[in-house]
Amino acid sequence: MNLQGQLLLAAPSLGEGVFHRSVILLAAHSPGDGAFGLVLNHPTGRHIGDLLSDKAFAPLRNVPVHHGGPVEVEQLTFTAMWTDPSGELHWETRISADQAIERVKDPSILVHAFVGHSGWSAGQLEGELRGASWIPARPHPNLIRLEHDLSLWAALLRQLSPYHQILAEAPSDPLQN
Repeated sequence: MNLQGQLLLAAPSLGEGVFHRSVILLAAHSPGDGAFGLVLNHPTGRHIGDLLSDKAFAPLRNVPVHHGGPVEVEQLTFTAMWTDPSGELHWETRISADQAIERVKDPSILVHAFVGHSGWSAGQLEGELRGASWIPARPHPNLIRLEHDLSLWAALLRQLSPYHQILAEAPSDPLQN
């Protein structure tokens, strides 16, 4: 099973931690090679203009910076996402600053910067899926119009089924209910 292009929604069982209520765009996946993804809904609260003051980066000053995952957290990368007329999601990951500057000029393209990424070795993600740590989902065409913050997890779960809607509405700690 190849999940490239799918979203991974963290199961509530993941609890607190780096992947708590995460929504990951699985940008690359091969059961034999592993997987690469970016957490879409963990904004840092910073923008490129807060990090890079050189005039060359001025067109990117308002691009939000997200925690992409726990791997290579010292690296800053850019990603562009858009939907085609049929509603299919397209993306480019690890694009250069120059490419990001070109993409940000088009208001139909969503450009984000990510610090770090999420990665799985061969077979690791498949094991986590068998353990029900992740809920795979096809991206909805409205993905790029939704807020890419912690509310994204619940918004996407609500679109899956009545059962998932219950999960989305449940408190982080059910014992606090």
